[in-house]
Amino acid sequence: MEYRQLGGSGLKVPVLSFGTGTFGGTRSEFFKAWGANDDVKAATRLVDICLEAELNMFDSADVYSNGEAEEILGKAIAGRRDRVLISTKATFRFGEGANDVGSSRFHLIRTVEESLKRLGTDYIDLFQLHGFDALTPVEEVLGTLDNLVKAGKIRYIGCSNFSGWHLMKSLAVSDRYGWSRYVAHQAYYSLIGREYEWELMPLALDQKVGAVVWSPLGWGRLTGKIRRGQPLPEVSRLHAGGGPQVADEYLYKVVDALDEIAAETGKSVPQIALNWLLQRPTVATVIVGARNEEQLKQNLGAIGWSLTVEQIAKLDAASKISAAYPYWHQQGFAERNPFPVNL
Repeated sequence: MEYRQLGGSGLKVPVLSFGTGTFGGTRSEFFKAWGANDDVKAATRLVDICLEAELNMFDSADVYSNGEAEEILGKAIAGRRDRVLISTKATFRFGEGANDVGSSRFHLIRTVEESLKRLGTDYIDLFQLHGFDALTPVEEVLGTLDNLVKAGKIRYIGCSNFSGWHLMKSLAVSDRYGWSRYVAHQAYYSLIGREYEWELMPLALDQKVGAVVWSPLGWGRLTGKIRRGQPLPEVSRLHAGGGPQVADEYLYKVVDALDEIAAETGKSVPQIALNWLLQRPTVATVIVGARNEEQLKQNLGAIGWSLTVEQIAKLDAASKISAAYPYWHQQGFAERNPFPVNL
């Protein structure tokens, strides 16, 4: 397993992390669509396989199955906390009360304490805000997180699903007061979702923020099971709706390119899609999920090899999309405003 520095921190993380969105499901109809279950024994076996492959980072969130995912993860790692890195998130609504949502001091302190109990640990390695709270002052948010770091309850902080200005404003406030900085941004990024490259990637390079990639297979569209003229798989999060919208023809064009490279390399479509991400600037770790051992072992096959320059160029061309303003305009001034990848 390759390890990479997480942004500007001293922490090294594996290039693949395991997402626990499939742990639990009995408390949430949404997560049932992910094929989730509450079998602690099965979850423990998946953790075993990860650790055997030296994948030691596990990502969760308080809202995953209403806390059930954290509970199951805590039981699955019991007795080996020192061998794993735990990443979890909060900000989304978790309860019916007026203060059971957001990034206020009130909510963050309580949600961290509750996550610690569910996980069966006394510290979280990487704690991330699941979304930006525009109603709470940034100073209150970051002051609270810094206090939690100083109290030893959090090791590092990150954010998720922020806009460029959300992230830059937060970093500037941390720098102004000497508080802990976000070292990670958990962001959606895939071969069929490349908007991360427009603003967030250049910002991450400039400010040393590592990308923790979620849904690297495009909300389940790059599993190799979706092609022209074929129905959706029986079990797919796409049945539940939501997620990014992707034009059919664009998806098929990307899948055609993946199929060509699969024939050249002997690798599977998802393995190629994951490997492509691992070649991109700022990417520290890619979160992979699995409903069973077979899927997990397939995902682990995405590392230990690299796509060629020509294969990357083919995938870049197939997945290219028209940039929104002002990015298309900035691309015309590449002499002084270069982008980190070929858009």
